[in-house]
Amino acid sequence: MISLAKPIPTSICSCCLALVIVACQAVGQSKPETRKAFDRYVQITEQRIGREEASASLFVDSLAPAARSNAAGRLSKGEVVVESRLTRDEGQSIDVPGGMVHHWVGVVFVPGVTIPEALALLQDYDDHYRIYAPEVERSKVIARTADDFQIYYRLRREKVVTVVMDAYYDVHYAPIRNHHAWSRSYSTKIQEVSRPGDKDEKILAADEGTGFMWRLNTYWQYLERDGGLYIQCEAMSLSRDIPAGLGWMIGPFVETVPRESLLFTLGRTREQLLKKTN
Repeated sequence: MISLAKPIPTSICSCCLALVIVACQAVGQSKPETRKAFDRYVQITEQRIGREEASASLFVDSLAPAARSNAAGRLSKGEVVVESRLTRDEGQSIDVPGGMVHHWVGVVFVPGVTIPEALALLQDYDDHYRIYAPEVERSKVIARTADDFQIYYRLRREKVVTVVMDAYYDVHYAPIRNHHAWSRSYSTKIQEVSRPGDKDEKILAADEGTGFMWRLNTYWQYLERDGGLYIQCEAMSLSRDIPAGLGWMIGPFVETVPRESLLFTLGRTREQLLKKTN
């Protein structure tokens, strides 16, 4: 039997949302110990990522035979295969006081596509606001030197609540070797936007606001194999911890949006590359 819950009065919803916003703003600032712990998490993780970049290996390559076969079948059908990850320090969990690390890796296969074709799309940052809409509302290249980019995005994330952020990144692309390449992207500043689009729009200082995303690093691999291109993205983001009693509102955002964003980005990349090659 399906029971239908009675709708919550608008006045109650408004009060709850107001309380959540006030609570988030009061405790949403990142602290030095939070950032330091995230940096440690990144440092240890990059040791493993560096080995994988050097050997041109994807995360699906290390799966057990049955799981690897299942992943191969899904990839051949155009699906994005994702997996949550957790880095430990000599077997011990890495405590991040006041924060949460969201760590996901995903891969997609694009038949008949080469690395240069994929890089032409991925490096077209000025057009990403169209390619990756609605998550990316604005995009532009601030500076470029050879294979190093400084870029800007205005991001929109929605899950129960909507958060708009101005994000700045440094991106480095390694040269193509043996049908393989990789790139890394590091956020240098993320600022939440209050009342976006209004005449009284306000851009908050970095590390202030609700704290739904303080940092975001992404690590990409591009591997030509099996008649096409495998594109893998591993993402590590840092958000504020969930305050007691607010999990019902904040939890769905900070816990599911990183995975959904990765699925969206890889899926849209595949879709756009197929359009350009067909």
